[in-house]
Amino acid sequence: APVRAQESEVVQLVLNIEKLNQLRQILEELKKGYDILFKGYTTIKNLAEGNFKLHQAFLDGLLKVNPAVKNYKRVQGIVECQLALVTEYRAAISRFSASGNFTPEEIGYIRNVYSRLLADSVQNLDALTVILTDKKIRASDDERLAAIDALYEDMVDKLKFVRHFNGNASVLAAQRKNETADLKIISEL
Repeated sequence: APVRAQESEVVQLVLNIEKLNQLRQILEELKKGYDILFKGYTTIKNLAEGNFKLHQAFLDGLLKVNPAVKNYKRVQGIVECQLALVTEYRAAISRFSASGNFTPEEIGYIRNVYSRLLADSVQNLDALTVILTDKKIRASDDERLAAIDALYEDMVDKLKFVRHFNGNASVLAAQRKNETADLKIISEL
């Protein structure tokens, strides 16, 4: 009787060879496309470099951060606001959690408010890093100082909000504590 077990393997091997040949053709076409793209890119790059060299001194000057900008007092103010924000957040959330005057849903809400504020403040720190790092952005000293001022004002606003929010939550916790104590006294009476 003829053996059929090897016949299916031979068919599969032929199909695999055809697939391999198709993949080789696709790869060759991709390589040709890449070569054309690279050649065009190189031409455009060379043209752009010629124009760029005319303005290179000016543009390089805009990439460097003036030491006076790095030492600007509001830079330290931004960092101090961030530290205060984190410190007050941690103290408040532990105080509110331990007080027992808030439900788990309310504590979750408070955590979400703080998380969003912290995420926004970290974005401000990232922006400050970009502003103060050489070769990250092209900006004059005035533009950098204006950006730092805007970040400082935003951080101060965030810190004011946290303090206001903490104050309101503390008042609410105190009211609830008093209500609980009043209810306890009434029930004892």
